[in-house]
Amino acid sequence: MILCMDTSTPTCRLWLVDGERTLLEDSWEAGRELSTGIFRYIQNCLEKTGAGWSDISGIVVFQGPGSFTGLRIGVTVLNTVAHAQAIPIVGTTGDDWRTDGLGRLGDSEDDELVMPAYGAGAHITKPRK
Repeated sequence: MILCMDTSTPTCRLWLVDGERTLLEDSWEAGRELSTGIFRYIQNCLEKTGAGWSDISGIVVFQGPGSFTGLRIGVTVLNTVAHAQAIPIVGTTGDDWRTDGLGRLGDSEDDELVMPAYGAGAHITKPRK
């Protein structure tokens, strides 16, 4: 089963795909809770299909552009899962990111480490004091 995930906006989106079939398409209004709830969210989605972490055979992650913090958290978590499970991970962008990523996994590609593509430099504010 392939885990596809987009954390570029406050609404986290997840798909679980098995071959040509989408087993689950889900979204979560993560807001500012992405970092504390992302593992629980993925676990709950896996359980909805009767699957577990070991059933994930590859990961497709949306690299951006999008929210600096959302992309940083999502890409880091999915890189970590891919490394811990010793499974391939690919990062893609654009409107057809899932199709492109699934195709790349089907061609046995593995980015090994996906980096976020923010679309612009980070806007860091100066400290108030």
